[in-house]
Amino acid sequence: MINCSPVPLEGYGVRLEPLAHNHAGELAAAAADGRLWDLWFTSVPNPDETGNYIAEALAGCDAGHMVPWAVRELTSGTVVGSTRYHDILADIDRVEIGYTWYAKAWQRSHVNTSCKLLLLEHAFDALGCSVVGLRTDNFNMASQRAIEALGANKDGIIRHRRRRRDGTIRDDVVYSILATEWPDIKRHLESRLKQHGQAAG
Repeated sequence: MINCSPVPLEGYGVRLEPLAHNHAGELAAAAADGRLWDLWFTSVPNPDETGNYIAEALAGCDAGHMVPWAVRELTSGTVVGSTRYHDILADIDRVEIGYTWYAKAWQRSHVNTSCKLLLLEHAFDALGCSVVGLRTDNFNMASQRAIEALGANKDGIIRHRRRRRDGTIRDDVVYSILATEWPDIKRHLESRLKQHGQAAG
């Protein structure tokens, strides 16, 4: 049975720091790069909601179904976004990766691939997960492309799945990676990062 607890993860040019209240200012600044809260299909908080965003994430961590991180890009030394494990089902060795967002300046860079590789390594190699899930809003085409570029399998669409911040209801596009698929996906992601000049460590 997996045991999820907040630990720092570092490599490939980024560090995932267990989310804390003292990240609020840096997260607000990251979200301001591109006014990410204006994207109605994402979970990015506006600056006034950053404190509540962190508090809700930490409450999910205390309840055992969520592990949130702040994402720090090591070359710049700045927090550039956030990500987390969620919907943790320890009895069947499953976690999902989501609530992921990055400042506009760091989108389409090495950051997302680096974070996903760290999270997948931790899930499969340290926690012993059998499967890692990913999901996104049916209107978040950029997120769908990014997940598919990882090599994840598209499992399908769950209709009328959850409420967005604006009160509308979204469909979830659901993906997964099995433990048996992880070695090939790891090789694929490491190859992508080498093209960005990012190696392990």
